[in-house]
Amino acid sequence: MKVYFYTLGCKVNQYETQEMAELLEKNGYTIIYSASEADIAVVNSCTVTAESVRKTRQIIRKLKKQNDGIIIVLTGCASQAEPHIINELPEVDIFMGNRSNIKIVDALSEYIENKCKLTKRIEHLPGDEFCGTGITRFDGHTRAFLKIQDGCDRFCSYCLIPTARGRSRSKSLVDIDTELRALASNGYSEIVFVGINLSDYGKNTPHSLPDALRLAEKYNEIKRVRLGSLEPDHITDEMIEQLKSITKLCPQFHISVQSGCDSVLKAMNRHYTADEYEHLAKKLRKTFPDATITTDVLVGFPTETEEDFNRTVEFVKRVGFEKTHVFPYSVREGTRAAKMEQHTKAIKESRAARLSEVTDKIREDFLKEQIGKTVEVLFETEKEGFCEGYTKNYIPVRVKAQRTCKGEFLSVKITDSEKDYCVGIFV
Repeated sequence: MKVYFYTLGCKVNQYETQEMAELLEKNGYTIIYSASEADIAVVNSCTVTAESVRKTRQIIRKLKKQNDGIIIVLTGCASQAEPHIINELPEVDIFMGNRSNIKIVDALSEYIENKCKLTKRIEHLPGDEFCGTGITRFDGHTRAFLKIQDGCDRFCSYCLIPTARGRSRSKSLVDIDTELRALASNGYSEIVFVGINLSDYGKNTPHSLPDALRLAEKYNEIKRVRLGSLEPDHITDEMIEQLKSITKLCPQFHISVQSGCDSVLKAMNRHYTADEYEHLAKKLRKTFPDATITTDVLVGFPTETEEDFNRTVEFVKRVGFEKTHVFPYSVREGTRAAKMEQHTKAIKESRAARLSEVTDKIREDFLKEQIGKTVEVLFETEKEGFCEGYTKNYIPVRVKAQRTCKGEFLSVKITDSEKDYCVGIFV
């Protein structure tokens, strides 16, 4: 039978889609990329914002409308954290969650045999071990994502992720090494280590995040290792020293700040101050040549006043993030922040627009500063006669090319910049 995947959300979800796809292939299913020709559609959902849940509902109804006979499987964070949504989605035939992804083959077999709607969602419990079957490739990508951590113990007041993902747990170094070996042998030259709270890797074990990264050093096929999103208070001086010794590490750090105002950070239950974050950013830029620091900022949080917002704007200007993802706060039922008095949609959207204007200008100025530099680019895609890829510090670069160069590391001289990428020529 033919299976189509639709994935919403983060890199961990993308990894888990690949994991499920390989499981299904081993059991005789064929993965395709056209929903209209599929017998089965697996929707891997996200619950970070209300918008992501709305998109989950929308895509399920669209899939059923365009292919009435398709078997629909819903899994991921939305179904895990918000099991009541099954009552709103009669189109779903198999209702799962991220805790039960590894049971997808059994669930499909049972449904195909009995033709009865199934619920196979399993609750996360304290003490759960890391589970998963691993991957050997990453379809459609030049870089491979490698999930090494799951869950979160932080309970930020706006976030449902501890409910959706359970408590923090880590993949064993043996299993990480096995996956690295397979990915290296299949030609992946850059590995992105990802997790729900990646910098918490190794909690309650003798190991740490640098121990996991160091495993990639022995595989010659792997030229770069990159980190997913990190928490600022986990990045200690000791960790920085250990990361500095990893020769393949890309000097790009995505570290969510959420706000530049201490009172808002406290209300969010974040575990650092704006000054501590700024000090960390300076330390990373001093330690790693050409380091870039990217971040997420959440505006319109219930306790955020206009003065608090202005503090965040000034903070962002001082740090000078090379790229900033700005999000308006989204109410998630079941969190502490959902019980607070809320700002209007207009206020949240206004603040998001105003901050985005500032951060876009900072990024444009940063990209202009790259003109004249010669950089190494790993090319990933081809589009309209251009090859596109990224430098080690995650600057997107486009080069006009007469041939395909996907998967190649090539030297490029930056000659110009646009709003969100640089333009270059091959050296």
